Amino acid sequence: MNHTNRALNRFLLAATGLVLLAAGALIAGAGLDAGIRGRWSSAGTSLLGGWRNLAGTAPLQEPAGSWWAVAVPAILLAGAAACLLWLGRQGGGRTSEAARHRDAELGDTAVDISFLESAVDAALAGNRAVVGSSVTAWRGRRGTPGGLRLTLHARRGASPREVADLADELIAAIEALLGHHTTVLVRIAGGTRTRLAGAHRTS
Repeated sequence: MNHTNRALNRFLLAATGLVLLAAGALIAGAGLDAGIRGRWSSAGTSLLGGWRNLAGTAPLQEPAGSWWAVAVPAILLAGAAACLLWLGRQGGGRTSEAARHRDAELGDTAVDISFLESAVDAALAGNRAVVGSSVTAWRGRRGTPGGLRLTLHARRGASPREVADLADELIAAIEALLGHHTTVLVRIAGGTRTRLAGAHRTS
């Protein structure tokens, strides 16, 4: 729940996973099959020869021996620094604090997200339209306020209007507890938990 692009995140995670999976399969294959091991050795020898040829094109006095031996680590370090800078600029992300009030005399007062979760669970006790709930909080980007995410797992057959009205009541109660208006993202979910629960009955 941060400000990064979700599709880009998933693509990078999938690509990284596939690369690691392929590398692991090749390493395992090299340990089990002599032919694969021989190709690994041949590829390593070829790469080492290519590196020596490349290093010879830009000689430098020892101990470096070549400008390439200096440039490659420098490029890698610059890339790592750029990644850290990018991560630092993203901001956002989940937090355990639902709200924080700063007072010059009394100090800071923080409301833990578990307090709101307990309050929501207590408010939903005995309710037949919802089988479960969760509350999470996220930090805002620099200068941007954060907010809350309220997820309600509707019981199979429950009226969407009834669940939406219940969400409005919960938001009003949460704001009353916090003492101020806050941004709340409401998600009415189904899934396995809803399918396994009994059907909603009204009388």
